[in-house]
Amino acid sequence: MATDKLTIKSHQALKGTTRVPGDKSISHRAILFGALAKGITQVRYWLAAGDTEATLASTRQLGVNIERHDEHTLTIHGGELHAPTQPLNFVNAGTGIRLAAGILAGQAFESVLDGTEQLRRRPMKRIIEPLRLMGANIEGADDKAPLTVRPAKLKGIRYPMSVASAQVKSAVLLAGLFAEGVTEVVQPGPARDHTERMLSAMGVKIETEGEVIRLTPPSHLNPMNVNVPSDFSSAAFLMVAGCIVPDSEIVIEGVNLNETRTGLLDVLLEMGADITVSERSMEAGEEVGTLTIRTSQLKGVTVGGETVVRMIDEFPVFMLACLMAEGETIVRDAKELRVKETDRIAVMATELRKMGAIIEEREDGFKIAGKQTLKGAVVHGNDDHRVAMSMSIAGLIAEGETIVIDIKCASDSFPRFPETLQALGADVVLEALS
Repeated sequence: MATDKLTIKSHQALKGTTRVPGDKSISHRAILFGALAKGITQVRYWLAAGDTEATLASTRQLGVNIERHDEHTLTIHGGELHAPTQPLNFVNAGTGIRLAAGILAGQAFESVLDGTEQLRRRPMKRIIEPLRLMGANIEGADDKAPLTVRPAKLKGIRYPMSVASAQVKSAVLLAGLFAEGVTEVVQPGPARDHTERMLSAMGVKIETEGEVIRLTPPSHLNPMNVNVPSDFSSAAFLMVAGCIVPDSEIVIEGVNLNETRTGLLDVLLEMGADITVSERSMEAGEEVGTLTIRTSQLKGVTVGGETVVRMIDEFPVFMLACLMAEGETIVRDAKELRVKETDRIAVMATELRKMGAIIEEREDGFKIAGKQTLKGAVVHGNDDHRVAMSMSIAGLIAEGETIVIDIKCASDSFPRFPETLQALGADVVLEALS
């Protein structure tokens, strides 16, 4: 099977100004919510990446007319969904399949939601259980994809989540759009609130009191104009690189600074990172700003509790900051990392050990004592975009040459990632393998 590799040489300072791709979470929602709106929704700076392309293709299978003016500009003619003629293929998109399950639970037709073997391994019980409490007819072998969703009459419920999860919360709230009565979700702690922000902008009555989110089903959703801000999770790789690659200074423009997403920024600042935020503004109901990152002397910290939820996607690259920090860093309460695209604790520890790293794995996190020295090695992306990009950043600080096999999976969330590194001065070469 054909694959690819990225060859990285260290000791190249990163300098320059860049803009990372559009926010993946908001791009998924813009497609799905725009499909439900009565009228025309315009989306600009949409993320054209593997996961979001899968959601786009699946939404078109539901009979929604989506015009594509260029790679990142869409017009969605929403208002009515139709029965798909074949299973919806969400490929590797966990967000896409879980949000769509909530929407399709309230439709008058049957649908099947599926994806790759990787997606089929990911837990779906967390959305199946609350949707069934609402009356949904949803089934999956061993509570995993493929999921079959049949017509059912939904009723609003009060659902206390056991774990703070934006995807679970969103699935329940989206089903609530089609339910009889009010739907309430009780969070055990903060989780991403992109769904609440966007639905509110579309005219849906959503009230938040503490950790309780209350949705009253609307008669319809209003269309919107969305400018998708740059993805904080994509910016995270360059943020960490800017902190740990010697003599670096990187400026990242237009980054989404929603406080439910910026746990990594807060933790890096606590570690002593030289990061400044400027040019703050609002875009699509989200705070955005420009980040300036300079090489920093980091110190170890302890991370746990609600901060973990606010940086759950950033832990693979955060491991590199821990390796380069003076002292000990401990991460706890991060068991969710075990059920992402891969078991990210185990996979990152395995790959970094090939470079000489010493990492103590724990069931719900890890312990790393710095400062450590990495040596160039052949490592693998493991078909996990965040692992592949994190190992590429590791190559920038390792002694000698590092080769990352299967780097193209980075395009699930960050198209042209190698080219972005090159533009900032990194010595990287992308090659295809047969």
